[in-house]
Amino acid sequence: MILEQGRGYQIRLMDEPAAREIVNWRYEPPYTLYNMLDAADAAEDIEELLDGSYFSVAAAEGALIGFFCYGQNAQVGEGIESGLYLDGTALDIGLGLRPDLTGQGHGLAFLLAGMKFAEQTYDAKRFRLSVAAFNLRAVSLYKKAGFVLLHSFVHQHGESEMEFLLMETPDIAARL
Repeated sequence: MILEQGRGYQIRLMDEPAAREIVNWRYEPPYTLYNMLDAADAAEDIEELLDGSYFSVAAAEGALIGFFCYGQNAQVGEGIESGLYLDGTALDIGLGLRPDLTGQGHGLAFLLAGMKFAEQTYDAKRFRLSVAAFNLRAVSLYKKAGFVLLHSFVHQHGESEMEFLLMETPDIAARL
């Protein structure tokens, strides 16, 4: 069942074949952070992708090109622990574009399609996202889409630390 169609995209509730394909996507350095976990953890990743907060995105001809998630799964651990997501004024959005499509100018149309879908599906009036600070390509895209920087925080994962930026859009009414 297609939940939204526009801009040449079909956005559907994530199904198992799409989830299995996504966990096998591999991003090149420095974007390896976005790779799903190793094969040993694939079942866990697939289970999360199928929890009802993830949506697959296919091009008009049917090829899987990305995904969106909304709500808590789009949040980052230390941001949650720091209470950065508690105000309830924005819908958290997460996204992933198929690795071979990144850096080619597809991002803005893709992101805007996910935001439009969430406006219609969740009655979202404002969006918030968390992005790794090193990912200047994504930060630039989010600024073009109207996101502004709210906070930064450090996420601890095992032995490594990474800075994340918390960005948010103004209310939809303010953007009109």
